[in-house]
Amino acid sequence: MKDFKKLQIWQKGIAIVKLCYKISEQLPTTERFNLISQINRAAVSIPSNIAEGSSRRSERDYFRFLEIALGSCFELETQLIILDELGLASSEKINELLAEIRQEQQMISSFSQKLQL
Repeated sequence: MKDFKKLQIWQKGIAIVKLCYKISEQLPTTERFNLISQINRAAVSIPSNIAEGSSRRSERDYFRFLEIALGSCFELETQLIILDELGLASSEKINELLAEIRQEQQMISSFSQKLQL
């Protein structure tokens, strides 16, 4: 078992969660059960799956959880693009968060490739 809290991809995932919650707080309450819920669940899924994967004994299982975390990154990216398209949040804040998410996507992909070697 690895100490997932030391992984940069997990730490970045936690930072993304915090940023998502800050943006969510500013969204209209009418979106509470729609986009807010979706965005926060996708964000929380990223570091959660990285942590859960680190508990697995086989690298194949770990890789699977990293794939899920990466999928959550893409889901979150899509939801933020929707927010931006609908004009529900500051484009500047969304673009900052999207840059963080894209960096996380690259980090997870690189880490996954190292597991497969």
